[in-house]
Amino acid sequence: MDFEQKLTSILAHYDELNKQLAETMDTAEIIKMSKELKSMEDVVRVGGDYLKAKQGLTDAEQMMNDNSLDAEMKQMATDEYYSLKEKLPDMERQIQLLLIPKDEADERNVILEVRAGTGGEEAALFAEELFRMYEHYAASKGWRFEVLSLNATGLGGYKEAVAQISGDGAFGRLKYESGVHRVQRVPETESGGRVHTSAATVAVLPEAQEVDVQINPDDLEITTCRASGAGGQHVNKTDSAIRIVHKPTGVAVECQEERSQFKNKDKAMMRLRTLLYDMQRQKLDAERASDRKNQVGSGDRSERIRTYNFPQGRVTDHRINKTVYQLPAVMEGDLDEFIEALITEDQMNKLAEA
Repeated sequence: MDFEQKLTSILAHYDELNKQLAETMDTAEIIKMSKELKSMEDVVRVGGDYLKAKQGLTDAEQMMNDNSLDAEMKQMATDEYYSLKEKLPDMERQIQLLLIPKDEADERNVILEVRAGTGGEEAALFAEELFRMYEHYAASKGWRFEVLSLNATGLGGYKEAVAQISGDGAFGRLKYESGVHRVQRVPETESGGRVHTSAATVAVLPEAQEVDVQINPDDLEITTCRASGAGGQHVNKTDSAIRIVHKPTGVAVECQEERSQFKNKDKAMMRLRTLLYDMQRQKLDAERASDRKNQVGSGDRSERIRTYNFPQGRVTDHRINKTVYQLPAVMEGDLDEFIEALITEDQMNKLAEA
């Protein structure tokens, strides 16, 4: 099926869905069809304009060659012809981008995990700064940022920090942040003024629903304990902290941020489902991408993706060779310049593979 046949088929399907939506009384079907129609809106809008432009091009060409028309009408047709001919390639390219299969997880909420890597206490301090950077970014988008777990160090850094980010399209934008983030700066404890390099790892996972992962209760080992450390001081007198181990995989999660043991259990289960769902996605992604050379959006968490150089005030994303000299703004959550460039690069790669 060529490009125009595919586009015509999509427009016909869109019309048919609208007819079915007007006739059905089934609530579940209404929700399902409404969601599908919404996902097609951009393609239908741009595609309709494209087909009209194609027809306009044909009509203008016929008028140009119609000897019954006067010179003024033929000139108008010629101007229209070349104007449409110039616009059509951009319209076709835009449609091709819209036709790239979307990751169904892009609209999901996110489980964000930030962990200190190499560099000791300096790495933990950097992990805390990255965690706050994403909190600020979430706020700029109007998303909800809820801390699920904090493992703080004595100097205020984080060995590990986990949060839930809720908002439209959260995973679709944040998924490019997964990987190793490297920092270069002079630690406060360094008397000689030497620049040290430390690192923290970021994992961005699409939040899983109960229907995504089936968990057998017999496979779980659930223990309670008293919360401790930063964030848990208010519940130290009760066994409210929850730890859950999924025995078949060995995946362990814990939550202590709530006063209620039941709320902590619910959040721990949500995080466990997300980790198991992510394992499934990573396996599928690895199989699909085994022959790819470029995987900007792969979420490989062992890959060094970005360097934050404090002495020079610059941030460099190594996947797209992009550097900005606005480090303070980036650390305050101004990430859109990187994220937009990464989305574009990912789309170009997928378009080349299509």
